Amino acid sequence: MAVDVEALKDRLCAEVDARGDLLCDVARRIHDRPELCYEEHFAHDLLAGICEQEGLATVRGAAGVDTAFVADAGIGGPMVGVCCEYDALPGLGHACGHNVIAAAGLGAGLAAAAVADEVGGRIRVLGTPAEEGGGGKVHLVDDGLFAPLDAALMVHPASADLTTMAAIANQQVQVTFTGRSSHAAAAPHQGRNALDAAVLAYVNIAALRQHIRPTERVHGIFTHGGDKPNVVPSRAAQHWYVRAADLAALEELKPRVIACLEAGATAAGCGLEIEWIDPAYADMRDNRPLLDLYAANSARIGRTVADPTAHTAVVGSTDMGNVSYAVPSIHPMIAVAPPGTAIHTEAFAEHTRGPAADAAVLDGAKAMAMTIADLWCDPDARAAVRGAFDRRS
Repeated sequence: MAVDVEALKDRLCAEVDARGDLLCDVARRIHDRPELCYEEHFAHDLLAGICEQEGLATVRGAAGVDTAFVADAGIGGPMVGVCCEYDALPGLGHACGHNVIAAAGLGAGLAAAAVADEVGGRIRVLGTPAEEGGGGKVHLVDDGLFAPLDAALMVHPASADLTTMAAIANQQVQVTFTGRSSHAAAAPHQGRNALDAAVLAYVNIAALRQHIRPTERVHGIFTHGGDKPNVVPSRAAQHWYVRAADLAALEELKPRVIACLEAGATAAGCGLEIEWIDPAYADMRDNRPLLDLYAANSARIGRTVADPTAHTAVVGSTDMGNVSYAVPSIHPMIAVAPPGTAIHTEAFAEHTRGPAADAAVLDGAKAMAMTIADLWCDPDARAAVRGAFDRRS
């Protein structure tokens, strides 16, 4: 029996509205209980518990990760996944708006689950912890939890409604310089200053930044610089992010960063330990036909989504990029803050709880739910999405 897709979309929006108070409450409660990566027990239990109450087949602690979950509904047909992020930032709380992502993804998933059996589609809600550097989605990809999906969706808060985020590849690296301690006044000649090695390495990388591509970034902090001014530091440490347009470019950039670090250590007569932190984050391969469906559905409820410009683009990295290498995926941005408000700031954290955030939760849930309907009901749309993915791969 043919499905009236427009009527189905109206029903999905009504299903979201019926849960509106619940979804906004979820976003606020997660905002008020910020949890760092792999520590999101409150958010995990809250979201998984609601999925269970709504009748979704829910697995807590999915892929061997305590704070990940998977919740499924539907018994046949195409399967679409919706990602819920919910980790926070140290010292800034939900300055990236993952509480909004969690509630919007939950809303889309519950709305779709309510009609899945009637329509002949399947929905998977994925609780994906530790986006802020921990790579939670990569564990779920490696465990095969994205493999059955025809597509994966999520929305991310920003200060504008945008089709994409400029999500570039990224890998973190921990660096330790080891020297020789000595009394800094009585016998400095006997010391080898690990802090000097780290400072020289930092200056080298600062010079490197002048000669890398505009799509590349290298930025870091000192995490240890010695213990007392009158003792030559025998240990210094840094934490760096190395970013590039894609994974191939990232691999080209990493040796240049290593050379800067090694030169600093050599000049100061110190040892060097370099630990690249896995997993690396892949660049985001947004699926254009899928984005077009989402944008049309967002416009249907009065929220126009535009391609980013030089002034509105948001640059960063996300483990959703790794998902986009595995299945057709999108990562549109949804406005919760005034134009120009940067994510990962105290100001943005204030806007991820309130009327604009509530509106983003409901609108994001509706736009994704309607996009799920398109994928379930339109074989041509699924073929276009898959074709674009295969060509890009």
